[in-house]
Amino acid sequence: MGNTRDQVGKAGLFVAGGIFRTAFYVCVAVLIFWIGKSAYQFGYNVFNQQAVSPGAGQEVTVVIPEGSSTYDVAKILKSKGLIDDSLVFFAQEKLSTYKGQMQAGTYLLSTAYTPTRIMGILAGDEEQTGVTQDSATAADTAAQTDTQTTDAGTDTADTQSADGTADTQAADGTAGEGESGQ
Repeated sequence: MGNTRDQVGKAGLFVAGGIFRTAFYVCVAVLIFWIGKSAYQFGYNVFNQQAVSPGAGQEVTVVIPEGSSTYDVAKILKSKGLIDDSLVFFAQEKLSTYKGQMQAGTYLLSTAYTPTRIMGILAGDEEQTGVTQDSATAADTAAQTDTQTTDAGTDTADTQSADGTADTQAADGTAGEGESGQ
């Protein structure tokens, strides 16, 4: 009787070992498939840059603090809804021509911009109206703009341009005396 029990025990151990081995191989295959799929998707997202909202988009003001790392900038952009994935943006920046060139400052960005365009703006490569790259520059610009009221009660704005000349323009779009309205 003991001999039969040993044979049944060995057969049960063999079957249980086979089932365990098969389950282990299935789990390894699923894990390899999942890793491969994730790696492919990550690579696809890095090299196939898409804007968050193509078309008109929505403008967002972003402040990049002094000393921010590339990943810190990516997290800020993600929190503002300008990019979909911080890690993908980090990899895109490391592979781009803008590697290590992003600057601190205040920027006006749109959700319609691709990550490469955002990097270009943050690196100071692209001109954009409404963008101030340095907070000191923003304060200087605000200090140079004065609003006055003329005798007739019309508002005029005196703005000192970068070359030091003053331009005066009324609120209704007409130019002051001796100056052309643009």
